[in-house]
Amino acid sequence: MTGIKKAALIIIFGVLFLVGCGKEKYIRSSEILISDKAEAAKNAEIRKYPCSSLDIPTQVNKIGDTWFIVDCYHNQIIYNDNLKDPLTEWNVFTDEMNRGHTIAGDGLVYLVDDTENERIMIFEKVDDKYLFTQQFSSVGSRPHYVIYDEETGLFYAWCSMSGEMYIFSHPKDDPRMYLKEIRSIPELDKIYVRSFTIIGDDIYFVSGKGSIIKADKKSFRILTEYPVPSSMAGMVQITKIEDSFYITISTDDNWNQDFATIIRCKSLEDLKDGKYEDIYSCFIGGGTPYYISKADGYYYLTEHRVPGHSVWRFSVEGDEIKTESVY
Repeated sequence: MTGIKKAALIIIFGVLFLVGCGKEKYIRSSEILISDKAEAAKNAEIRKYPCSSLDIPTQVNKIGDTWFIVDCYHNQIIYNDNLKDPLTEWNVFTDEMNRGHTIAGDGLVYLVDDTENERIMIFEKVDDKYLFTQQFSSVGSRPHYVIYDEETGLFYAWCSMSGEMYIFSHPKDDPRMYLKEIRSIPELDKIYVRSFTIIGDDIYFVSGKGSIIKADKKSFRILTEYPVPSSMAGMVQITKIEDSFYITISTDDNWNQDFATIIRCKSLEDLKDGKYEDIYSCFIGGGTPYYISKADGYYYLTEHRVPGHSVWRFSVEGDEIKTESVY
């Protein structure tokens, strides 16, 4: 073989190697539920929300120009273009879930955690109608919280009872979803953890074991563990607002919702010593606070256990919290 032929082969194999290395590797692809989306959209109907009030709402989220409310115990997600219309004017996004808690989307696809069915539902918008087009079944134990991380272009779905994070993605301009990776924190297996929060390169878990865990976002290696008093062991979510941490709490360590509250602190290390501010009185609904989300410069808090005042909007200016009831 001449030197020229050898050089040509080396170049060819090198190019093939680089192309192969550039391919994404996935654990599995989604199950396709609708093949002809245009036909499905033509036959789909837009239905109004049949209820005049929410039953344990868990999340308010704005994706693009559309508002979504997850109505957990009605097993529905509803949507609208504003937060002023009465609930009966909202449309049903889906009523096929069982105790779902959150929705996340990037404008091309919308992911829903179907908690009790242990699956991730995937929707696409076709001709102004939302279609349930794909799914991932057998997703850990009770998937409970899903977000879209703009920095990485990935969807993170946390399984609340198995300490696992399922990470999904799709190719650019292609809605087909793939399970890219499953990360885990073994210490949280069989511990009820309702959510997680990404702050910079860290990821925080409000652990049902009576502490807040800070882990490395990429490796999931535990960096720090912050103990909390037993009265706030049943935490729901941690949110960073300006230079403070806001923590919603559902129960104490005995699952008593009489301990439901919202607190804030400057340092998570101070929690073990009871150094925090209880801001529950700023929200006069009297129920159990759940998830906090942010949109259009405001924060939105869902609340349950008492009728009315299910959704709050609030802003923070320094130490002052301004609140108003939305629904």
